[in-house]
Amino acid sequence: MFRLLGSAMIAFVITCVQATAQDVRITPELEVFRVTINGEPVEISRIQDTANRLTNEFSKTSRPCPPFCIHPMSAAPGVTTIGELEVLDFLQREVAAGTGLLVDARVPEWFAKGTIPGAVNIPFLTLAESNPFRDEILKAIGARTEGSGWNFDEAMNLALFCNGPWCDQSPRAIRALIEAGYPPEKLFYYRGGIQNWALLGLTLKEPNS
Repeated sequence: MFRLLGSAMIAFVITCVQATAQDVRITPELEVFRVTINGEPVEISRIQDTANRLTNEFSKTSRPCPPFCIHPMSAAPGVTTIGELEVLDFLQREVAAGTGLLVDARVPEWFAKGTIPGAVNIPFLTLAESNPFRDEILKAIGARTEGSGWNFDEAMNLALFCNGPWCDQSPRAIRALIEAGYPPEKLFYYRGGIQNWALLGLTLKEPNS
């Protein structure tokens, strides 16, 4: 009896050790991503529960198209499409250094539900030429007027995203910036957006929390 109980206890301990060792990392080398942006610590990790499932609007597989159609990998010629690890690199290399912005191009209601830590909300419609405040936004991200046009030499690098491959808000924002003269090489498109970010269990932050 003691022998059987001992074997059972050993099996239980081994199972517990294996479960604890199965950390859900971002990469084999990176368990938690940490960066400081404007003096505020930002931390991104993955949900550790391996039984976790999406249960919100991002669990849907099918939406009416139009308007929710699948978008091409490229948002515009010259714009680089990036993935999740490149988003983390952009936060570390550009946003933390003050040379770039991670832009959530969704409408404020979506932004308020949860966004990528370190992102700022510039709704896609505010970048339309028809918006009377668009020029102030361009100046805020480093553009300056030059004669009758714009000079973007000192403008920030921007990585833009929205809800995912079925969302047109960040592609529309990118096209509006390019129409204003923004250099495509200063723009990056995170096509996966919140859909892929949530699917991978990465940290989402409510802006006011």
